[in-house]
Amino acid sequence: MTDGPHVAPRKLVLYDDRVARRFEPFALARPIATLVAGTTETWARWATALQMDVIGVVAAPHLADFDEPPRVLSDVIRRGTVVANSRFSPTRAPADRGPVVATGQNDSGPDYWRADGRIAAVRLREDLEVDALSDGSFALDALVTTADRSIDITGWWQDAVWDYLRSLTAVLTDDIERLATAEDATGGAAPEGAISRNVTVLGAHRIVVRGGFPGETHDQAALVEPHVVLDATAGPIYLAPGARIRAFSRLNGPCYVGPHSIVAGGEISNCSIGPWCKVRGEMSSTIVHGFANKGHEGFVGHSYIGQWVNLGAGTTTSNLKNTYGHVSLWTPDGVRSTGMQFLGTLFGDHAKTGIGTLLSTGTVVGAGANVFGGRMPPRVVPPFAWGEGEPYREYGLDKFLEAAERMMGRRSVVLTDRMRRQLAASHRLRWAPNPGR
Repeated sequence: MTDGPHVAPRKLVLYDDRVARRFEPFALARPIATLVAGTTETWARWATALQMDVIGVVAAPHLADFDEPPRVLSDVIRRGTVVANSRFSPTRAPADRGPVVATGQNDSGPDYWRADGRIAAVRLREDLEVDALSDGSFALDALVTTADRSIDITGWWQDAVWDYLRSLTAVLTDDIERLATAEDATGGAAPEGAISRNVTVLGAHRIVVRGGFPGETHDQAALVEPHVVLDATAGPIYLAPGARIRAFSRLNGPCYVGPHSIVAGGEISNCSIGPWCKVRGEMSSTIVHGFANKGHEGFVGHSYIGQWVNLGAGTTTSNLKNTYGHVSLWTPDGVRSTGMQFLGTLFGDHAKTGIGTLLSTGTVVGAGANVFGGRMPPRVVPPFAWGEGEPYREYGLDKFLEAAERMMGRRSVVLTDRMRRQLAASHRLRWAPNPGR
């Protein structure tokens, strides 16, 4: 490595390492840097923490055409750029810069960031070819020397795919409290009338009903209809611009409802609902990534619902074993104990269930899978599977893309040529699971 002064860090890259690339059923269809922790994607959390622009992510080669921010890099990462581990989710607040050292025209902060004694991010001393990171085996620790300056950064590690759910309560609570404090500073509360007079408010934690501002992407205020219960006894509640909570809904904090999402009735507890979703029924301790639908009754608990997922009426997840023991989950490296007593289903992007689908505790539904027929699927459904049960047929690429285009069009989102290429690459790489039951 080259010695000498460092340029001030302005740009940030997220790195999906080898462990992250095994986070199925999500890694087949998206960079792990784009998974939601708490209220927002990991890459956005890093951008806030380090106050830098995210210029890209280093991810598995089959995701080269991933067509959402941040773009997947294929060239050189320039000297002075900060490379951060995608499996660490910082708190949603600017991190301490540590001691600042003058270096000519620029000021230099830390050389690397530590979290719980581990390397979470490193600033490059020299240009780094993306090819050096292509298989995910490169360790950021290799870029650190004993002479480097470091500071600690707070947040949460995701060492396994279920850790997004294990830490959900803590991350949600911390996120919403920080967002609420920001609303106090900016005057972003919703205008009078956004909460009906017939809404019941309980508990001492914060409740934020976000206003909309002209010129913002989400310029509508959140709206709470009559006969809604907002219960902030166990944690805070945050309703983003454009969110709508329909009559006869109950939200139990901590709870986040993203921009333009609809809660159409039922009881939602300890959940993070992303943008442009529609949910109904009973949900608990669940992340809904965005652009997903659970528009009918049925219980979903301790689950992660990927983007563009649609759950048919009556789809129900089990999240607790009859023995009350720890839940095991299929992974590409075999079935593992999660150490969690509560765990439902992980739904990969574009997965679909038919009406009356019942899912066992600790189920994995692969990206693009379409299961129906009312039978209980196995605890692992391969990606791009089609049918009523084993043996599943392959969901043909052309038919899958046709359905994806129609669903996305309902949200005025275009299935671009790049998206088609990326989904085709994921389709070619679908895994053949061995559930080990």
